[in-house]
Order: sequence, then structure tokens, then C-alpha cells
Amino acid sequence: MYLFNLMNTSLILSSGVEVGVHYYWDIGGISLHGQVFIVIWFICFFLFGLSFIGTAKLEKIPGGSQNFVEFLFEYTRDIAKDQIGESLYRPWVPFISTLFLFIFSCNWAGGLIPWKIIELPEGELAAPTNDINTTIALALLVSIFYFYGGFRKKRFRLF
Repeated sequence: MYLFNLMNTSLILSSGVEVGVHYYWDIGGISLHGQVFIVIWFICFFLFGLSFIGTAKLEKIPGGSQNFVEFLFEYTRDIAKDQIGESLYRPWVPFISTLFLFIFSCNWAGGLIPWKIIELPEGELAAPTNDINTTIALALLVSIFYFYGGFRKKRFRLF
């Protein structure tokens, strides 16, 4: 019995181990990882700005930013078409495009932007996909939509 209590205590203590120092926000009794939220907001503003600039003056023959936004849309649409199938891909294009652009932007923001020039009280800014919580949230989101799509198409035969 003593060994079990010792093991249980050591597991609880080791589950709270963190690597490095992090900057947290306490909002309503919940601790939020401030570093991740700052970078995610930056990436969201960048993607919203890109989509706004790319679709502000739509022309029949695209050029510049409209051409780039159309390329991104067609690229992610082709990914959805190849993976889901010709007849079922259309409703999933916005979800797949959003996931692709968010993950792509997060990974590149972590590698290209010199986050060390922005000083925080604790820790430093980095790619949001570097944090396990972001990765788990994206995995849960994809799992929920995967089961939703499968259940919608096959009902209880999915299981």
C-alpha cells in the first residue's frame, strides 16, 4: 500500500513538470498560455488581412494579391478533392482550407519571425504549434469533424 501511495504521489508531481518559463494570463480563474494567444492573434490578423486585401477589388483577370489568394484556395480545394473524393469535397473546402492555412502560418511564423525582439515578463514568443495544447485542440477538432462527416454519410454503419 505504501508503494502504491508513493507511486501515485510521484505521478501527480511529475505531471506538473514544465520545461522553461511561460507567460500566463489569469482570466476568470483560468490560466491561459499568453505566449500562444499573442502569436495566434498575430497570425489571425495576418490571414484576415491577406484575405481582405486579396478579395477587396475582384477582377475577371486576377493579378497580384487576388492571384495569390486564388492560388491558395485552388491548392487547398485540390487537396480536399483528392482526399475526400470528387462528389463529397465541396462542403469541406472551407474547413480544410482554414486548417491548412492556420497550421502553415503557425509553423512558418515560428521559423521566420524574430520573436525574441519582443520582450515579455516571462518566457518568449514562439510558434503556437510548438505548444502541445494547440496540437491537441487541432486534433480534437479534426476528430470531431471526421466523426460528424462519417456519421452524416453512413449513420450507425460508421461504427
